[in-house]
Amino acid sequence: MAKTRGLHTLIKENSLSLVLIGLFFVFLIGLGVTGFVQNNDLLEEHGQPAVSFAQYLVSGDFIEAVFENWESEFLQMGALVVLTIFLRQKGSADSKKLRGESEVDTSSRYSILHAATWKLRGRAVKSFFASNSLSLVLFGLFLVSFVLHAVGGTAAHNNEAMWHGEEAVSVLTYVTTAQFWYESFQNWQSEFLAVGALLVLSVFLRQRGSPESKPVGAPNSKTGE
Repeated sequence: MAKTRGLHTLIKENSLSLVLIGLFFVFLIGLGVTGFVQNNDLLEEHGQPAVSFAQYLVSGDFIEAVFENWESEFLQMGALVVLTIFLRQKGSADSKKLRGESEVDTSSRYSILHAATWKLRGRAVKSFFASNSLSLVLFGLFLVSFVLHAVGGTAAHNNEAMWHGEEAVSVLTYVTTAQFWYESFQNWQSEFLAVGALLVLSVFLRQRGSPESKPVGAPNSKTGE
């Protein structure tokens, strides 16, 4: 009975992340299945043998499709975290207040530049990474996704080049092509549009019960929750 209550509490306290991660896997499986079918149709058109589902999941086409989207997501989230430190949006639920300090506006008592001993420098470095860990991890995930997008895109490009009797290219060469940046920019622009739209729409619109919205009766000029 205690284990059941513990599991129920765990699910209740983490229901938002569990549902979001569950939806992620549902849509990832959908991407894999539909991409697999489309890829084999394309192979058939070019007179190439079909691949298995396992082979498709490690192919350049699937890796590129996944990580070119992850790349844009982590970029916009990291940018939002950092930009909201310095910039404001009057009336937005996700902005810090226009004047004065917020609860998150704290400073470390350790300074790398003014540390007198190696012990204090070590504490200052540890404090820096701890107090900036969210943005560092998000931008780190962006860089990993960016690299995997490039690697997967290169493999996909070289497979298609082989069908047409063209030469293969390196990853460094591929990232200088218009195709690679077209894939990146088409995702980046939509992500920043979406987050910008959320910030502005939260000035005028409400969603009862959501922490992403100001209270229903709050004036449009109220900044923050």
